[in-house]
Amino acid sequence: MRVGVLLSRVRKEEKLIFDRLQRRGVPFDTIDDRQIVFDLQGNGFGKYDVVLERCINHSRALYAVHILNDWGVPTVNNAEVAEVCGNKLLTSSSLIRHGVPTPRTKIAFTPDSALQAIEAMGYPVVLKPAVGSWGRLLSKINDRDAAEAVLEHKQILGSYHHSIFYIQEYIRKPMRDIRAFVVGNETIAAIYRHSEHWITNTARGGSASVCQITPELNDLCVRAARAVGGGVVAIDVLEDPERGLLVNEVNYTMEFRNSIEPTGVDIPGRIVDFALRVAADGWEKANGWG
Repeated sequence: MRVGVLLSRVRKEEKLIFDRLQRRGVPFDTIDDRQIVFDLQGNGFGKYDVVLERCINHSRALYAVHILNDWGVPTVNNAEVAEVCGNKLLTSSSLIRHGVPTPRTKIAFTPDSALQAIEAMGYPVVLKPAVGSWGRLLSKINDRDAAEAVLEHKQILGSYHHSIFYIQEYIRKPMRDIRAFVVGNETIAAIYRHSEHWITNTARGGSASVCQITPELNDLCVRAARAVGGGVVAIDVLEDPERGLLVNEVNYTMEFRNSIEPTGVDIPGRIVDFALRVAADGWEKANGWG
C-alpha cells in the first residue's frame, strides 16, 4: 500500500501524520499543491491506494480531490465532503436538511435585502463569508449603523464571495464553544475553546481544555458528519442557553495540534487509520455505513 499526502506546506499536523504513517510501516509521498500539474487526459496517481488531503487553500483542495476521485483514486476527505464543508451556505443547508439543529441562518444577495434580513432577525447578528476559515472576516453586528457600514464595505470589495450575504443569529454562548473531532461514525475527541472574545478559535488566541463526550454530543456530531458526507471532520458546536447544543460549522481539513494534549487522543493516528480503511474497504465501509 502507498499513500499520497497532498499538502501546501509541512506544518505540525503534517509532521504528526508522517510519523504515524512511518510507525505503521506505510510508504508515502508528499504532493506539494504549489508544484503539482494535473493532466486531465491521463491519471498519474494510480500508484496511490489513497490520497490524504491536507491543503490550506480550499479551492486547490476541492479541485484536486474532484480530479482524483474522477480518476478513481480514493481521497480523505472526498470531493463531496470538501464541496459541502468548504462553503458555509452548503454546510448549513445540508445540516438543516438532515434535521441537525443549527443557529438560525439567512442568505441574501444584495446589501438592501441583507439589511432587511438582519433587522428581521434582530441585533446582534453575525455576518460571515460563505467561504473562509480561522475565524477571519467575521463581523458581529450590534446595530443598524454597523450593519450599513459592513454591508457597504463588502459591496465595495466586489468579489463573488462578498456578494453572498450569510447572516446568522448571535448565540450567547458561555465564553466558549466546543470543537469535536469525528472519524467515520465516532466522535473521538472534543475540546472546549475558551476566550473572552466572542470568536473562540484557537488560531485567534482561544485556549483549549478537554470536553467530555456525552452520548448527546456524540450523537449530534456523528449526525452532523453524516449530513455533510462523513469522513474525518471537526464539528464546531455552540451551547445555547435555551435550545442546547447547536452545530455551527463543519471543517474538513482541520488543524488538531492544540487538541492532542488536552484530550490525550492520538488524533493523527486515528486519521491515518481511517485513510487506510478507505484504501482497503472503500468510503462507505470505512464510515461504518456498509
